[in-house]
Amino acid sequence: MLEKRATELISEDAVGGKNVKEPFCTQYRCGPLLGSGGFGSVFSGQRLSDGLQVAIKQISSDRVQQWARLPGEAAPVPMEIALLQQLSEVGGHGAVVVEALRFLHAHGVVHRDIKDENIVVDTRTLEVKLIDFGSGALLKETPYSEFEGTRVYSPPEWILSQSYEAVSLTVWSLGVLLFDSVCGDIPFERDQEIVRATPVFTRRVSKECQSLIRWCLSYRPEDRPTLEEILSHPWMVGGEGEGGGEGGDLQEDHSSLPKQSL
Repeated sequence: MLEKRATELISEDAVGGKNVKEPFCTQYRCGPLLGSGGFGSVFSGQRLSDGLQVAIKQISSDRVQQWARLPGEAAPVPMEIALLQQLSEVGGHGAVVVEALRFLHAHGVVHRDIKDENIVVDTRTLEVKLIDFGSGALLKETPYSEFEGTRVYSPPEWILSQSYEAVSLTVWSLGVLLFDSVCGDIPFERDQEIVRATPVFTRRVSKECQSLIRWCLSYRPEDRPTLEEILSHPWMVGGEGEGGGEGGDLQEDHSSLPKQSL
């Protein structure tokens, strides 16, 4: 797997009078372009100290909207790097997506772009890893008024009023992800469908799994479960959430998730 680390940033710009490309080039070798998007480009690379294969994200400083400072560093860095650094200091996350999100929230981070492309499954251990914190932010209890995640994973309140809270957004996105995992496609494509909040199951899915998905995709944010309530739901407790149930088998039916050998 191409691992993403907090230090793996190339910037062609000098930030705060300090060229951050120089220390980068002494630690990493940049390879071919893997892909690009609205926020930057991703290259394959190698860490020189031990040959570790990595993914290198290149961001132009004029595209960065939020900056932060790391302890002991004079120059500011993009918020994404600060969030990754904050998480790396407190250890790894759980083996399932919900536990990983609980870990993030417990350490003051909200991902804000939960979707299949940002989840990598180790095919040997079935360990789940969250990637790409480009849309992430520091966790707060008050509503957010900006969203740079994927629109088809956004909740009705964002579509209608451009406002949402961290947990309710996360849970809604989890519901979309879970539906995608068991049905092979997302439940909503258009804004009208998101606002209607009525998923139509296109495959045979257990009643427990359906009830959890419908709960996560409740129209009103206050009607959605917490992450703890998701973990205690019968579908999770009964083992289906870890791949043991009819029509709700995430391990067997996660064809939409990227699979890579770590």
